[in-house]
Amino acid sequence: MTTTHQSIADEMPESRARVARLKHTRASRWMHWLNFPLLTIMMWSGMRIYWADLQDPFAVGVGSADFEFWPGWVNETLGFKSKLARGMAFHFTFGWLFAINGLAYLTYTVVSGEWRQLVPERSSFKDSTQVVLHDIGVGRKNPLPPQARYNGAQRLTYSLIIVLGAVSVITGLAIYKPTQLSPLTQILGGYEWARGIHFGITIVFIVFFVIHLLQVARAGWGNFMSMITGYQLDSAADNKQKGGSPDA
Repeated sequence: MTTTHQSIADEMPESRARVARLKHTRASRWMHWLNFPLLTIMMWSGMRIYWADLQDPFAVGVGSADFEFWPGWVNETLGFKSKLARGMAFHFTFGWLFAINGLAYLTYTVVSGEWRQLVPERSSFKDSTQVVLHDIGVGRKNPLPPQARYNGAQRLTYSLIIVLGAVSVITGLAIYKPTQLSPLTQILGGYEWARGIHFGITIVFIVFFVIHLLQVARAGWGNFMSMITGYQLDSAADNKQKGGSPDA
């Protein structure tokens, strides 16, 4: 009686066999994880600058009462008030690191050709609607549109975040040096407009962070580990449909 030596993957049904597919390159993973602490410090230090005044700069007056974006007692509890110098020191120091990391990522994406997997396609707008409806439970029985590395919603969202990151750097420079960079400040509508745009982008980043973390938790442990190891385990059948081949 003879035995045939086969791999475990060959002995298993195709529906159960698993293959490792390269999803995130090392460079994209490094720059992604660098952005997390950099943006966290930027938002923390930015809040110190924003609420260094006794009154919320964007408070809205309704009759005789003022509506503050963030209540004063929260500022005092978190120690955001009277920390202007420290906030500016952290914000501008890590701001340069954020700008350098963003420029490095943009350069890498263009040179490596990864922009083809990131930039929205013609079908991205239609596909993103289907993805969003599926995520909120509408039409969940319908199959999701086929995707490569990112689906339509991710292509639109990630591309928008990159653009907003660039605008946040530009508005930050206009706020940092409004006199020396007066032409830039004027193009943005003046100091107050530049400051408002900068603040608005920060709010968008915070909302994106929350949704992004919820989506990562929803996608499961394997999806999270793919951003650490670079590889994602797929079934052999799914990998064949995507036109992929085992990478490990």
